[in-house]
Amino acid sequence: MNQEQLNRIQTGKGFIAALDQSGGSTPKALLQYGIDTSSYHTDEEMFQLVHAMRTRIIKSPAFSAEHILGAILFENTMDRTIDGAFTADFLWKQKGIVSFLKVDKGLDTQANGVQLMKPIQGLDKLLKKAVEKHIFGTKMRSLIKEANAKGIRQIVAQQFDLGKQIFAAGLVPIIEPEVDIHSADKQHSEELLKKEILAQLTALNPDVKVMLKLSIPTQDDFYSDLMKNEHVVRVVALSGGYTQNEANEKLARNHGLIASFSRALAQGLTAQQTDEAFDKLLSDSIQSIYHASIT
Repeated sequence: MNQEQLNRIQTGKGFIAALDQSGGSTPKALLQYGIDTSSYHTDEEMFQLVHAMRTRIIKSPAFSAEHILGAILFENTMDRTIDGAFTADFLWKQKGIVSFLKVDKGLDTQANGVQLMKPIQGLDKLLKKAVEKHIFGTKMRSLIKEANAKGIRQIVAQQFDLGKQIFAAGLVPIIEPEVDIHSADKQHSEELLKKEILAQLTALNPDVKVMLKLSIPTQDDFYSDLMKNEHVVRVVALSGGYTQNEANEKLARNHGLIASFSRALAQGLTAQQTDEAFDKLLSDSIQSIYHASIT
């Protein structure tokens, strides 16, 4: 583990950019960027287009360490290069931004009010490659739809079991048990979730470090006690389908909670924009998310 990167993530001012749309969500991301499915015919063409989109974001003057601590990448992005350097190396050496890798393979079918992660085949091999590519940490998402105590216990146990495996491989895991923002009993789900997370944190070996990526809570500052836990490097928030303005407004009310936004970050960016217009809109988005993150 890179101590300089750990210090940056733990104490730095800023937020984490989520650039990790995977195979299933890439067509939607490209469509929002103004590129429809008629523009590509193979997966490779699709991934080249989305890498060009991410490269444009990363290389923008607006995308800097002044406001951004880290970036979450999809495996395909990790394996590609920007100006001749692997993406993680470009981000750290040219921008001072720490890289994370999305490792989950999507969600399983719903049971007990939750969607666990599908089995992650070849995880050890992927983690080894991530270390070789100078990735700092990982991210894996599961989803809570209902306040079901059994389901939430299962989801947190799965996240922490994999998290311990990831930490043992030399990476810091971002544990992401998302609570659906449209859930009728969102606040109760959050209460059950925090109880299970605290129980799992208490059982960790003293040296283990994790990060938490959580939906912005219904009750302001609800996760402040998690931020103080000795095992927790940082608590970050997902935008979860809120618009950028909604997400920023809710985030700003939660002191110490920083953004890890995807859709809310790229909102309004299109392939058709001039570089000047693109950079201006990205700069405005980054500034607004940054200011909501440093409250």
